[in-house]
Parts: sequence; C-alpha cells; structure tokens
Amino acid sequence: MEKRDTMLIDAQDLPAALGLLTRLPVLLQPDRAMARGAAAAWAYPVAGIVIGVVVAASISLLLSLGLPGGIVAALALTVSIVLTGAMHEDGLADTADGLWGGWDRARRLAIMKDSHIGTYGVLALGLTLLLRWLALTALVATGSYWAALIGAAALSRGGMVVLMGMMPNARDGGLSHHVGRPAAPTVWLAVVLAGLTGLICLGFSAILLAGLAVIACGLIARAKIGGQTGDILGATQQISEICVLLYVVAALG
Repeated sequence: MEKRDTMLIDAQDLPAALGLLTRLPVLLQPDRAMARGAAAAWAYPVAGIVIGVVVAASISLLLSLGLPGGIVAALALTVSIVLTGAMHEDGLADTADGLWGGWDRARRLAIMKDSHIGTYGVLALGLTLLLRWLALTALVATGSYWAALIGAAALSRGGMVVLMGMMPNARDGGLSHHVGRPAAPTVWLAVVLAGLTGLICLGFSAILLAGLAVIACGLIARAKIGGQTGDILGATQQISEICVLLYVVAALG
C-alpha cells in the first residue's frame, strides 16, 4: 500500500473530496490526492455543502421559471443524481441486494460486487427515490429547502467518514479499501464540520437523527458482512440524508 500523508489539512483535500463525491470539474493534483487518501475525508462534509448549495440553487432557478413544485422537485432530484454520478444510489442498490440477498458473508460481498441489480436493489432505489421526491416537493412548497438540503448533505457525508474511521474494511479491495481509513483527528474534524453545519441549518435534533441513522447502518453492516465497503458508505449517505429530510418535513408540518 502506498504511503499516506499524515498532515491534517491539505490544499488538495477539498478538490479531492469533490472529485470523488461529485462529477464537478476540479483542479486536482492526482499524485498529491492519491498520497492523501483518507486524510482528505475531513472535507467530505464540505463537499456535501457544495452539493446542497447546487441543488438548492437549481430549485430556486426552476421555481423562477414558473414550474410547479412537483416537477421542480423531480428535476432537482435529477440534478442531485447527475451531480454525484449516482454513486450513492448505486451503493444503496448493491447494499440492499447483498445484505438481504446473500445467506452468508462471502455470498453477500460477492453480490455487492456484482454489477447487476436485483429485486432488493430495485425496491430500495424505488422507495428511496419516492421518499426523496416527496420530501423535496414538501420542502419546495414551504420554501424551506436551502437549509434542509445543505444541512442534510453535510450531515450524511460526515456520517460516511465516521463509518470509514470506526469500522474495518469488509473486503481487501474496492473503493473504500483503496481510499483507506481516516485517522481519528480527520474523523473528528469531519464530525465537527458536519455537526456545525447541521446545527446552524437544522438544529440539534437533526444531528441526533443523522447520527442514529449512521449507527443503525453501521450495526447492520457489521452484523451482515463484518465491516464497511464503499457500497455501505453510499447506502449510509442515502439513508441518513432521507431521515434528515423527512425530519425537516415533519417539523414544518
């Protein structure tokens, strides 16, 4: 394994995070970003903020065109998926197929690695897309989407860093194993950044709910496959984000 940089913060960390978690064009030094590895994970919540801002801005633009709320929500969901390359949705589908389609650890990991999608994956994507669309529609109707989208995006990506740092890799290979495990200071910095963003945008209850969602995902993954993978991280992002968005909708109720 290549030697990792141990500096807490580097100028390449945010471009590296954006390059990994989005399809935004970034000025990146590949060798430097590779050397940083998981040390750049503290910037994942910041990348989440960028994603939230872009999606919220797209909603404002679409509303200015006079489009109805349901269509705006669907288009904003499309923007989110295109912006992230559907990597988290792919992780959710693979996780659902693997964790519930396999009878033992080896079979579950094999299914998760398979590029084909099964019944569990289709159902997981369908249900979560429906929930996200309904939540976005409600948020657009109330006009309270900026804080909700930014806070949920930051908290859910901060949760990914927590699982990366606290759980072992379930397999010797894959994206998560390649990136590596962040050191404790990196994890704590990500938690602080995500927590502050969540607190400013949504309040403490949203932070608590996001944390519980991350813990639940981590416990299930540990019980099913003994650790985390890139698919598990993607599924965790999706589930925790949905939980936060639904909480905001309920609070606005």
